[in-house]
Amino acid sequence: MNLLLNLALGVYLAAVVFASVNLALKRNWLERLSQTVLLAGVLVLTGYMALRWRASGRPPVSNMFESLVLLAWAIPIAYQIVLTRLKVPWLTAPTALFATLTLAYAGTYEADIRPLMPALRSNWLAVHVFTCFLGYAGLAVSFLAAIGHLVISRSTSRVRPESRVAMEETVIRSVSFGFLFLSVGIVTGAVWANAAWGTYWSWDPKETWALITWLVYAFFLHCRQMESWRGRRASWIAVLGFISVLFTYFGVNILMRGLHSYAS
Repeated sequence: MNLLLNLALGVYLAAVVFASVNLALKRNWLERLSQTVLLAGVLVLTGYMALRWRASGRPPVSNMFESLVLLAWAIPIAYQIVLTRLKVPWLTAPTALFATLTLAYAGTYEADIRPLMPALRSNWLAVHVFTCFLGYAGLAVSFLAAIGHLVISRSTSRVRPESRVAMEETVIRSVSFGFLFLSVGIVTGAVWANAAWGTYWSWDPKETWALITWLVYAFFLHCRQMESWRGRRASWIAVLGFISVLFTYFGVNILMRGLHSYAS
């Protein structure tokens, strides 16, 4: 399993290199190659996760190491889904880099396979966590696209209008994708909580910050209906939303104690 994990990291890194070279050379074949290599890394990581699932007898999503591996797996998938029929070639490099850094950071945590805590022994575990992290992955792509949109929108004389439109459309698509799966993750978590603890909502710190994050992105989608809140303002909301995602994922585990503290 360690061999597959290291191989996935190496393939992701190769995708970063190819995509970065393409930023300078702007060749279609390099763009296709970088995306193909990135997806190859996803396949290798899928094999790793499958072997870990088989070895542990449970979904590999029960601690920080496994969740980071899952996030590194989900980011390229969300990117490919969001970018279907939408050309934003420069976004491949930061997406591949984000996935690579996430997978590398996972290596700083303990990777030993341990039995599940009683609270996690449920069929809802895989559904809840996979949907949440697909949501996180989509919102990570929206963050990268929002940063790109903020940068290029300040360079109006050097950037073609269609590039700015494509970048803004990427932000909208990725937020919509992430918001959908985040919503499903919150709902499945509530159903699971009722089965495990007898209540759908307990205002646990993780639940509270997940709701805050959901409200930020709901506000983003609402603002799409108002002309004065489009463009750069919308991108700033997407950036703020991802900061909330990071705090929900990392900050709550580090700074607060609650029913989800086992995830750290």
